[in-house]
Amino acid sequence: MKKLIILATGLFLGVTAFAQQALWGGPQVESPVINADGTVTFRYQAPKAVKVEVTGDFLPTEKMEFEMNGRKMTADVPGVGVFKEGANGVWEYTTPFVVAPEMYTYTFRVDGQTVIDPNNVFVNRDIASLTSVLLVPKAGERSDLYAIHPVAHGSVSKVWYHSETAGFDRRLTVYTPAGYETSKAKYPVLYVLHGIGGDEDAWVTQGRATQILDNLIARGEAKPMIVVFTNGNISQEAAPLENSTGYTRPTVGLPQTMEGTFETSFPEVVKFIDSRYRTIAKKQSRAICGLSMGGFHTLYITLNNPDMFNYSGMFSAAIGTGSEQTAAHKEIYENVDGKLAAYFSKKPALLWIGIGQTDFLYQANVDFRAKLDAAGYPYKYMETDGGHIWKNWRIYLSEFVPLLFK
Repeated sequence: MKKLIILATGLFLGVTAFAQQALWGGPQVESPVINADGTVTFRYQAPKAVKVEVTGDFLPTEKMEFEMNGRKMTADVPGVGVFKEGANGVWEYTTPFVVAPEMYTYTFRVDGQTVIDPNNVFVNRDIASLTSVLLVPKAGERSDLYAIHPVAHGSVSKVWYHSETAGFDRRLTVYTPAGYETSKAKYPVLYVLHGIGGDEDAWVTQGRATQILDNLIARGEAKPMIVVFTNGNISQEAAPLENSTGYTRPTVGLPQTMEGTFETSFPEVVKFIDSRYRTIAKKQSRAICGLSMGGFHTLYITLNNPDMFNYSGMFSAAIGTGSEQTAAHKEIYENVDGKLAAYFSKKPALLWIGIGQTDFLYQANVDFRAKLDAAGYPYKYMETDGGHIWKNWRIYLSEFVPLLFK
């Protein structure tokens, strides 16, 4: 018996010591480091490596050709920085330029294998890819909106609702502004939609949406509002590993993404939010926006429900890809000219469009604006550097939100 007690004690101490390594045995290599001159240094320890590189959206871009729905397109992809090996097998790369204030993502390539920075605990998941996060904030710059400041903070909840269209419960992420829980006031609502392969967590994790909202509201640059982040994959209950399918690898190849079912079901979300929260349940106090696939959804939800939203924002909208022609519910995408006429006859407060100059969807958005211009329909437009990237979508959200509910 005594031997068993000693053995059990030894096992306990061994397990405890192993568990404590996460607390006391942190990494010895510092990476990334934002230097005093504005450059950034990355380090990676790999004594047996032959070649180490870094790629990320802080680097100059390169062109890549690809095909979508039988159409050839060109997109920007991040460039590559090459490390030099130093003492003790520590590889190092310092940018030869000042890294502008912004939030970036990056990965390392070690002998051809993509890995995250093991010395950076801040990690982002984008569909099935993991990337390390680099935040370069600066007071007075837009990136300062993405940082946490000592201001009143809103609350973020994971909320389930029943979808009759899907036939099961689905999850939303809901932001309520500071003071919501202690007041009796009613609030306007903004619905924010993600891109293909994303989910209801995407804008909160990758888009820094709650930080942007907290900071804009605290500055008095935006009205306090409820913000609803939907899951645009109508075949999915919730984000990966937070639904009943278990360990299912995230993918862009989900069914029913851009074929009309999600757009058809959207009034269910609005009805649920108006029943659950203290909302101003009328068109004048509702807004919707989305990136890429979410911009596509935003356009068609708006056109098919002209009395639902007074403000609509299309961020790098994935229009003109051919999805409309192959949709199961083509009625959602038909008679665009007639639906535009009906929508603008209601005199909406704002249609906002943003796109990057090198976005592979740039021409499709140019063509859509030409249609609006020809008919004399009003809209606001913003064109930025860069392509189909989160950097631009954060910019667009921070520009769109202050225009709402005036």
